[in-house]
Amino acid sequence: MFTGIITDQGRISALTKSGDLLARISCGYDTGTIDIGASIACDGVCLTAVALGEDWFEVQISAETVSKTNLDTWDTGRIVNLERALKVGDELGGHIVSGHVDGVATVVSMHDEGDSTRVTLRAPDALARFIAPKGSVALNGTSLTVNEVSRAEFGINFIPHTKEVTTWGQVSVGDRVNLEIDTLARYVARLHEFG
Repeated sequence: MFTGIITDQGRISALTKSGDLLARISCGYDTGTIDIGASIACDGVCLTAVALGEDWFEVQISAETVSKTNLDTWDTGRIVNLERALKVGDELGGHIVSGHVDGVATVVSMHDEGDSTRVTLRAPDALARFIAPKGSVALNGTSLTVNEVSRAEFGINFIPHTKEVTTWGQVSVGDRVNLEIDTLARYVARLHEFG
């Protein structure tokens, strides 16, 4: 489990395709505190560390994961949001995030509002019903509050701090981002089906 509070930005230093996709990610983490088999959210996707170096870790990514996320756009040099798994007793500053991406949203517009940036995204139709104003979503692993919703489109506001410590400072119209809907919304919708 994760919180959606990004704790590092990593750089993809190598990609190898051999059945699955193997990605080496350079990071600022003390990799001596990471165990082989540890879960690390990379742009919101829960991935398993399979190898470690002094300032990098490697993750193996299945074709299934690549097909359901934006990891098909990864290339060498790309910067990605990172978060290590939540530990009992850690502060829960965002919301409960599983790292199991539900789909890919697309950035459809963006404009500055004061020092912040308002970004409108389009969710896949099947996921739009789970997104509500003032609810939570995780986008590329970042816990965010939804401002408004209109059909499959929803708005997010990025403050300068978020743009500085995550990859959201480099976002562009047309970008595809990993979307994880709020777990509570998923269960409320499921209960409603039988209510």
